Amino acid sequence: MTVTARLALTDTGEAADLSAFLLRLLRFDKAAAVRLRAVAPGGDGGDAGDAGDDGVLAVFGRLPLGGSGALAIRTARLSGPGEPVDLTVSAGQLLEGVDAEAGAVALPAPVTGPAWAGLLPPRAGWRPVGAPPVAEVYPELMAGVREFRERSEAVPAHHRTRDVLDRLADEIWSRPVAALPELPLRAVHAAYVIGFLKPGAPLTVHRAGGWLRLSAPAGSVVVRTAAAPGAGLGLSPVR
Repeated sequence: MTVTARLALTDTGEAADLSAFLLRLLRFDKAAAVRLRAVAPGGDGGDAGDAGDDGVLAVFGRLPLGGSGALAIRTARLSGPGEPVDLTVSAGQLLEGVDAEAGAVALPAPVTGPAWAGLLPPRAGWRPVGAPPVAEVYPELMAGVREFRERSEAVPAHHRTRDVLDRLADEIWSRPVAALPELPLRAVHAAYVIGFLKPGAPLTVHRAGGWLRLSAPAGSVVVRTAAAPGAGLGLSPVR
């Protein structure tokens, strides 16, 4: 693996959290790519810019949930301002470069990124929409998970194609969240499968144009709504 830079994180916990995030992404797609942005304090880093004298590494990864999807974002605090970084790399190679004992990460050589990596949402202009309680959205999420499992298992094996399953997933995860109808259930599902949705954790929702962002202490998920031009791309990025 060719290394382009080595970033020092503030502690070993940041490295462990980054590894866990990448592992979850790779369970969905073993060939997943991630977009990286490292910014110095006070830089144009959107939500990632509140780290005192330290910079922040933001890692963007797409979760393919149905024919649409969602973009999950995990940040890691850097030890010192560091140099700005903006590139797309292999998630697997980035995971190999995480040194949990040293609290550092070696950045692999960039790759030709997928289309979503060039369509990140705005870094500024987010306005608050609401704060749905986890205790209310979690039962609704689990009901959707059960419905998808039951309905997919009811499809005859010879008809259970990826296209059929994606249409079923889109039907279920496109439904509005009861506690905040502006938010599609897809965002909550994405936060759950990537490990951001935890009991008692505060959730906030913000909008910027045709983008919606669901944020929790562990990270954020962004989805693109039909209100945005080009929403047919079915993507989701952030920060």
